[in-house]
Amino acid sequence: MTQTPPPAAPTPAAPLTPAEDKQWASFAHLGGILGFLPALIIWLVFKDRGPVTNVEAKEALNFQITILFAYVVGAILSIILIGTLISLAAWVVSIIFSIIAFTKVNAGGSYRYPFAIRLIK
Repeated sequence: MTQTPPPAAPTPAAPLTPAEDKQWASFAHLGGILGFLPALIIWLVFKDRGPVTNVEAKEALNFQITILFAYVVGAILSIILIGTLISLAAWVVSIIFSIIAFTKVNAGGSYRYPFAIRLIK
C-alpha cells in the first residue's frame, strides 16, 4: 500500500515591495469614498505584508468607523431634519479627507485624520 505524503503547509505571502506597499496604503484611504469595507479588506489582507499599509489602512479604517458613527447619528436624528444635514456633512467630509489622504500617501508621506476614534490600535 502506498502512502500519500501529507499536504504541504501553505507558504506565507511574500512581503510587498515598497511601491506596492505605498499603492495599497493609498488605496485604503481612497476606498473610504465607498465606505469602511475597502479599508477593512486591505488591512486584513496586507497588514502583515507591508508596514506602511498596516499603519495607513488602520488609520483609514478608524476614520471610516468614525464616519459610520456619524451616519448612524444622522439616521437617528433624521426624524428632526438635522439628521439629514449630519449625514450629508459626514458624506462630504469623508470624500474630501479620503482624497486628501490618498494624495498624501501616494506622494510618499503619511496621513493622520484630524478627527477619528481610534478603535483599532
